[in-house]
Amino acid sequence: MVGAALPDVIDKPLAMAGVVELYHSVGHSVLLVGVAVPIALYSRAGLAAAIGWGSHLFLDAFHVVVNGRGTDVLSLAWPVAAPPDPLAVPPGSFVFHYVGSRSFMLEGGLWLLAGLFALAHVRPDTGTESPGNVK
Repeated sequence: MVGAALPDVIDKPLAMAGVVELYHSVGHSVLLVGVAVPIALYSRAGLAAAIGWGSHLFLDAFHVVVNGRGTDVLSLAWPVAAPPDPLAVPPGSFVFHYVGSRSFMLEGGLWLLAGLFALAHVRPDTGTESPGNVK
């Protein structure tokens, strides 16, 4: 989970402090792959962190493409490239922008399906899998 949160833990405070202009910069840069690979090769925890970081970048890229802002994927090449017209919305205001987006609807649907799956396969009294669902 540390690796998955790391890009935002790095970038959000830097942007809020005015150190960088974009909320996707240092931690979201694929140029860090040179750091991530040796960490991943060092230990299982390093591998988990690198996978979390990589999945975060992939899902952020997927998110902006689904919302019709494909050029924002260029932020992954920071500082070599940046989106031509980044969505300059601070995190607090972004919530209101995001609620009406296509990816919010997609993610909401996925959460709903996951919840329905959990309800169908877990007994509420014990939190264990229902006997009828055990293979």
